[in-house]
Amino acid sequence: MTILSLVKPFLPLLAMQGGTFGLILFFLLIIIVLLVLISNVKIVPQARAYVLERLGTYHMTWDTGFHIKIPFVERIAKIVSLKEQVSDFAPQPVITKDNVTIQIDTVVFYQITDPKLYTYGVEHPIAALENLSATTLRNIIGDMELDTTLTSRDTINAKIRGILDEATDPWGIKVTRVELKNILPPREIQDAMEKQMKAERQRRESILRAEGDKASKILVAEGQKESQILSAEGEKQSAILRAEAVKEAKIREAEGEAQAIISIQNAVAEGIRIVNESNPSQAVLTIKSLEAFAKAADGNATKIIIPSDIQGIAGLATSLKEIVKE
Repeated sequence: MTILSLVKPFLPLLAMQGGTFGLILFFLLIIIVLLVLISNVKIVPQARAYVLERLGTYHMTWDTGFHIKIPFVERIAKIVSLKEQVSDFAPQPVITKDNVTIQIDTVVFYQITDPKLYTYGVEHPIAALENLSATTLRNIIGDMELDTTLTSRDTINAKIRGILDEATDPWGIKVTRVELKNILPPREIQDAMEKQMKAERQRRESILRAEGDKASKILVAEGQKESQILSAEGEKQSAILRAEAVKEAKIREAEGEAQAIISIQNAVAEGIRIVNESNPSQAVLTIKSLEAFAKAADGNATKIIIPSDIQGIAGLATSLKEIVKE
């Protein structure tokens, strides 16, 4: 469709008019046509989709890019965002299996995957999603007790997301994530829970203190044991060293005595050798015998053994006398 085809029906009328007035009308008509065309030129941005109707019936969905719609025949029924979106629903009263009424507010993350189904699938899709979320939440929490509800957020989130995702497929919506933002029990139950938590903390504190005291005593006992072991090892080493020292002293003493005996025996042997080499006379031997006998007589012995050759002593005395005279 061109500008000339739009203006063509008005040309006979313009021909009937004359002069300047006809030109003015002609240019005004062109401007109006241009404005109409410009107003029907659409550029679809990124992450957007335009649902187009022709004569009140769905015609097509425009994706990102440049588009022109037919004036007065086609219209944009809905502009849909394809981004992931989040809806924070108001708290909903829910009754647990043990008949406790709690308030739960839910956050739902979703994305529109089919603009046509989103436009024509259900009236007010976000409100429908909120009501469906509340109903699903009541069904799930109704089968759970309060304590289980408070400790099973991940399980509840997964169940709600699965149910909502399946139920919203005909609406062109994909539920990507569900989070329970807050779970608020009645005030009296909150007080009881706080007291229980306080008692639990005190119990844990007592346990930790007892374990700390136990560990401390164990460490002290281990230290004393280690100290006694080290002390015993020290005494053992000391005793070993003392025994080694005594052993060494005795060995040295025995070696000294052995050396002394050897020295004495060597001296005796040397004396005998010298005596043998000097070849002493019988008179010298007799004198030495008397000297030995005199030493024996001077002692404390009560008995003296006289040699069998006592008869020679008189002769020995006479010989000694002569020697002295000389």
